[in-house]
Amino acid sequence: MVSKTAGPRPAKPPLAADRIRKTAREMFYRDGIRAVGVDAIVNEAGVTKPSLYRSFSSKDELAAAYLRDYDAEFWARFDAARDAHPGDPRAQILAYLSGLGQRAVQNGYRGCGLTNAAVEYPEPGHPARAVAVAHKAELRRRLAAMAAEMGADDPEALGDGLLLLLEGAFVSSQLFGEAGPAGRVAQMADKLIQAHLAS
Repeated sequence: MVSKTAGPRPAKPPLAADRIRKTAREMFYRDGIRAVGVDAIVNEAGVTKPSLYRSFSSKDELAAAYLRDYDAEFWARFDAARDAHPGDPRAQILAYLSGLGQRAVQNGYRGCGLTNAAVEYPEPGHPARAVAVAHKAELRRRLAAMAAEMGADDPEALGDGLLLLLEGAFVSSQLFGEAGPAGRVAQMADKLIQAHLAS
């Protein structure tokens, strides 16, 4: 009979697939997908190559899985900003961009993993590019919808302007680091929004 006073069971170690996915996330984001080989991932994750291929049919599929995880992380932050300001799309986008501006000037920030993947994989049919393109299309759609909710004179133009600011922050952060213009992305977006709301 098991004693009821026994301590909690030790946590199970992460499954090999989870370790692979987490390791790939860190390495792909830091170094780029093409630069990281399968051998480096399995060595860092402490698993075997067959265990990687049991979970992911190819490195390309692992890259797509990384980007799907990145997509989910992005929308979690974006939706948290939305939920913090119900019914106020201007405050929602500015809250998200304020957080981005803070992250983008931190040491080690490498921009948007989805943007980086789109640059790395120009081939239209590549699984990683497909995830990135779908994400950016949804982001563009949401920004235009938010611009319409704000009462912008041209919601598509404002949405595209906000998207360009976002992408500029993602890329410029990698060029300029802590003193770069990405830290001002929310301020610039507010000016752009105001210009589109002026009668």
